[in-house]
Amino acid sequence: MTLLRLLGLPGASSTSAPAGRRGRLTAVAVALALVVGVGVAGGPVDSAQAASYPSWSDVEKARGDEAAKKAEIARLEKLLDTIEADLDRKNADAKKKGDLLQKAQSAFDEAQYRTQQLRGQADAAATVAAASEKRAGQLAAQLGRSGGNGNDMTGTLIADPGDAGELLYKLGAMTKLTEQADGIYSQATQDRNTAQGLTDQAEVAEEALGALADEAEAALDAANAAVKAAADSLAEQQENGARLQAQLTSLKTNTKTTEKQFLKGEAERKKKEAEAAARAARLGSPTSGTPVGVTSSFGWTRPSGGNVVSGFGMRVNPVTGAYILHAGTDLAAACNTPIFAATAGTVVYAGWYGGYGNYVLIDHGNGITTAYGHQPDGGIIVGVGQRVALGQQIGHVGSTGNSTGCHLHFETRINGTAANPVAFMAQRGITL
Repeated sequence: MTLLRLLGLPGASSTSAPAGRRGRLTAVAVALALVVGVGVAGGPVDSAQAASYPSWSDVEKARGDEAAKKAEIARLEKLLDTIEADLDRKNADAKKKGDLLQKAQSAFDEAQYRTQQLRGQADAAATVAAASEKRAGQLAAQLGRSGGNGNDMTGTLIADPGDAGELLYKLGAMTKLTEQADGIYSQATQDRNTAQGLTDQAEVAEEALGALADEAEAALDAANAAVKAAADSLAEQQENGARLQAQLTSLKTNTKTTEKQFLKGEAERKKKEAEAAARAARLGSPTSGTPVGVTSSFGWTRPSGGNVVSGFGMRVNPVTGAYILHAGTDLAAACNTPIFAATAGTVVYAGWYGGYGNYVLIDHGNGITTAYGHQPDGGIIVGVGQRVALGQQIGHVGSTGNSTGCHLHFETRINGTAANPVAFMAQRGITL
């Protein structure tokens, strides 16, 4: 990114969305996880969290009185609706901020890419201009040595008519040479003007990059704030939602459920999810490059399996049809397989990122950053401010955002400038 100062926000592990009333709570929690990707415990910050949640003893007391039971059911339903609305609101806000962040960063990336192209064209034109000017200078020197002045030739012809034939030949040759010289001088001037014009364009483009960088930095701040606001309440919301749903079911079915039974069920659910995640982590995708898990002598590793299916550079986006910069490299890894930190660093963004879906950005210091896009809903397992080790799993391969199938969108940057990941990683001993 163009802006990599840490915000000092706490990181945490992800939590899974609980089963929800009519399936709605689950959908909302998952949708929020799409934006946030992580659950960070936090204090009450809104009306839903400030609500007075019923205890299991409250539910048990209401069971024996039909009127009390009906009132308690209405109360539980209202609390669940409040939780759903709150999660929807935070989900929408975080996703909106993530879209703006990706838009701002993409504008900077594309402007910088075009600026680099202009600078390269200007340098090449300057080389051509220098060669043209050198040739013109050499020709001028040759004319001087050959007496290329037409008046001098005429005087010689009159003074020495015996050599008229030879002098007329020389005069014709010099006239021709002079005509060629005019063309060379003209070309040299044109080449220099072209070089200067391209240089001026590059300088103007570079000046505009500052404003675009500021916009991207402001967008990152806003997106991180929205992600943190959602993450701070997600863990508590999910816990309360699961408990409220269990209490509601207990009353509606008139089945006695205790807090002990609820906690046991939650533990079993989490165990099954952990086992499923472990199975997914064992899966891999074949690659003709450096195998997953191999660390180079430079301290870098491959971020996922799969071969390169779309490279770095300008391209037609396969989903939107727009001709824009593809600021990374796509690796065709299988769905839900692990994504690893390419080297040690600190997470500076973990959330929704426009067309790149669920996205993690890691700052490795010394101006180096890497990013990992298109992760599945709830697939991110790191949070902003969290320190990650070389090869540590940070998420899962998915297909969110503008994606036609599961793959990892992998980015590498040097001082905020997007670099071709294939060349970048090759310099660090890893073949993608």
